Amino acid sequence: MAYNLLKGKRGIIFGALDNKSIAWKVAELAHEEGAIFTLSNTATALRFGEINELAEKCNATVITADATSVEDLTNVFTKSIEILGGKVDFVLHSIGMSLNVRKHRVYNDLNYEYLNKTLDISAVSFHKMLQVANKMDAINEWGSVVGLSYVAAQRTLYGYNDMADAKALLESIARSFGYIYGREKKIRVNTISQSPTRTTAGSGVKGIDGLMDFTERMSPLGNATSEECAMYCITLFSDLTRKVTMQNLFHDGGFSSMGMSLKAMNMYNKSFNCDCEEVSEEPISD
Repeated sequence: MAYNLLKGKRGIIFGALDNKSIAWKVAELAHEEGAIFTLSNTATALRFGEINELAEKCNATVITADATSVEDLTNVFTKSIEILGGKVDFVLHSIGMSLNVRKHRVYNDLNYEYLNKTLDISAVSFHKMLQVANKMDAINEWGSVVGLSYVAAQRTLYGYNDMADAKALLESIARSFGYIYGREKKIRVNTISQSPTRTTAGSGVKGIDGLMDFTERMSPLGNATSEECAMYCITLFSDLTRKVTMQNLFHDGGFSSMGMSLKAMNMYNKSFNCDCEEVSEEPISD
């Protein structure tokens, strides 16, 4: 059921790849809620993804861009304003990539060239996006910019690697730029810290199945799905949240506030269901 929350609003959605993408779900729901928007992703993503299918479904134009390129981002905002007939009201940053994760480099043995790319693609691109939009005056007053984050920005989670550093930087950028954008142009900047989600990118995270099972047991409401994340994004794009800015908003079923749940404790206790006399006291090496 649509509520017309975005009727008359224009936007740009960065990062939709396929129907597993959170950005894809956001685009579908934004269309249902009355928004018009453009879609943007890299040339590689356009070749291997299904974004043209999404564009046709949502009557949107796809603009190819490398989000780490100021020139490309300038082109995206310029063309979007032309295509949509005016400045935009919302922007979604759903971009992240780590070569260290892809190449199985552990955190205490990072390739620093890969790390620089991780930070540039996953976080600094957010700053570039905001800075380009600000200098161009491309976003309407009371507009909204949202970046997707993860709880590993605050807490250590095994296997998330240098993406945790990138998400921490992303959230810091939202606060710092949110202050300036809010003070000068009444534009909101927030991040959403989503539950682990089996997107195409998320599926590449080591131990994703075990992680999702753990967070499902820990969260009183269970893991938030990509569709539910899209709903949350829409509320932040809408006029219902005009005074929400500079926040990292947890959308994780309550996981971020938990220490131990009954379900997780029951599973942990099962590990003690053994004959203790058979447990070796010899040290175990890695």
